[in-house]
Amino acid sequence: MAAPSTSEGPQGKLVIKNIGLMLSGKMEAPIYEADCLIAVDGKIAEWGYAKDLDCEGADTIVDAHGVTLAPGLIDSHIHPVVGDYTPRQQQMHWIDSTLHGGVTTLISAGEVHMPGRPKDIVGLKAMAIAAQRWYENFRPSGMKVHAGAPVIEHGMVEEDFKEMADAGVKLLGEVGLGTVKDGKTAKQMVDWARKYGIQSTIHTGGPSIPGSGLIDADMVLETGTDVIGHINGGHSALPDDQIMCLCESCTAGLEIVHNGNERAALLTLNTARELKQMDRIILGTDGPAGSGVQPLGIMRMVAMLSALGNVPAEIAFCFANGNTSRQRELDTGILEVGKCADFVLMDQAQHAPGKNILESVQLGNLPGVGMTIIDGRVTSGRSRNTPPAGRLPEVISG
Repeated sequence: MAAPSTSEGPQGKLVIKNIGLMLSGKMEAPIYEADCLIAVDGKIAEWGYAKDLDCEGADTIVDAHGVTLAPGLIDSHIHPVVGDYTPRQQQMHWIDSTLHGGVTTLISAGEVHMPGRPKDIVGLKAMAIAAQRWYENFRPSGMKVHAGAPVIEHGMVEEDFKEMADAGVKLLGEVGLGTVKDGKTAKQMVDWARKYGIQSTIHTGGPSIPGSGLIDADMVLETGTDVIGHINGGHSALPDDQIMCLCESCTAGLEIVHNGNERAALLTLNTARELKQMDRIILGTDGPAGSGVQPLGIMRMVAMLSALGNVPAEIAFCFANGNTSRQRELDTGILEVGKCADFVLMDQAQHAPGKNILESVQLGNLPGVGMTIIDGRVTSGRSRNTPPAGRLPEVISG
């Protein structure tokens, strides 16, 4: 199925019927009792049992054929450049491939792989505003890409953050990837960003690219960003005691990434569980990067944390959508009335062990993605990247 290369305005009524399992994205109530969901003009309108809902007058009807519906997955940590191309791995259509992994929203941690990335104040502001604009105006395969995340540099003043915020910039790139390496200066700039509604993430652990360096727990805590970027290292993780200290000493989002240290990921998960703060866990890939592009990276993190971290799969999926939605203040990632109608429909992979999709995922297996929907429009059909699903949803009208 060909996916649109640019966004189209949502319109009309979407009815998804014969849903076998509905995941909400909410850790406090991860499963809804329902077999039907209705969206109007790209927003969730209601859900429940089809016999109790007004399913008439639909512009598009999807027969789920018993598969699972969940809010579209969110990658909290990517490094885009322009369009659906990354020079880091010389790859085209990596965003489209990620859509085929059930991800419907991407969040930039900085456009750091742009060749000749400007580091002067005028240039970095211009690139951030441009990146925000080009992904707002062009949505590869319908994917939502929140981009335009400047890397802070020495010499920036409060007015620079106000200017970027007024122009639509809502994110900072990873603190520590630029020339600002000390906690005092970083904190001042993070506070300026927060004052104008710009959310911040800090690089955590050893260096990942030339120009970056070690960011230890002391600097992370002193800087006070909203998200502790790749707490499990990107690539190299901090020592165990520092990871535990970060979990215990602040309330920031605990971002676990595919490109990090799996053992450190499990330590973070277990520490958050002991603190009864698993709602802080969010997931990213930290790609494209030296280790490549990971179209199934978020799905793999869900399966890994569920299987090795002994977390019910329906909770692990919340790490990949609802938790991130709340942490990042998004209008997607949770099944709530008025939220964007962004979904992944998936089923237990053919011949995978387990009695159902949730048990199969908790055994460490990937599900098969059968469809993605963004703003109430079908954006992809059967995934070319996941293992084949046992059952597939079908568009029967519209």
